[in-house]
Amino acid sequence: MHGRRIGGHEIAGMVLPCRFDAAVAALKKHLLALDPALVVCVGQAGGRAEITPERIAINVDDAQIPDNAGRQPVDVRIVKNGPAAYWSTLPIKAVVAALRKRGIPAAVSQTAGTFVCNHVFYGLMHALRTRPQVRGGFVHVPFLPEQARDGQPSLVLSVMIDAIEKTVAVSLGTQRDIQAKGGQTH
Repeated sequence: MHGRRIGGHEIAGMVLPCRFDAAVAALKKHLLALDPALVVCVGQAGGRAEITPERIAINVDDAQIPDNAGRQPVDVRIVKNGPAAYWSTLPIKAVVAALRKRGIPAAVSQTAGTFVCNHVFYGLMHALRTRPQVRGGFVHVPFLPEQARDGQPSLVLSVMIDAIEKTVAVSLGTQRDIQAKGGQTH
């Protein structure tokens, strides 16, 4: 998606390291260099069958498996004196409704877990706390079909790209999220 334009904004895509010690530092470097209007972080959640915008980031790293640097923190605060959690500022229910309308499986996820994805989401929202004009959040995507094993759910890349493009468009064009019942998982 890097270089594409959506709603008059150019997309700047980048890959962050899947490391507790480096992901947020890399993200902050990009935030300073780009001065974005919107930040949508994306991570993979094996086992999920839907595109899942995350509702909340919590201030804890508690890894069941090691990150790509071999680190496996347990019950460690992401920001020592930071708040317990940050809410997404993306219109997550409007995103889910728009994705479903396109026939893309989607649901609101109540938590981003406690691995690197949540670490990045919390770090993003902590960095944006002084920039209320910049919306931000996190979206989990399923495995690709070639990654799925033993009947695990998956989605093809083209559907995921369509979903993220729609997430960006809805987030840029929706000032207030909708109130809707249902659609929640996790």
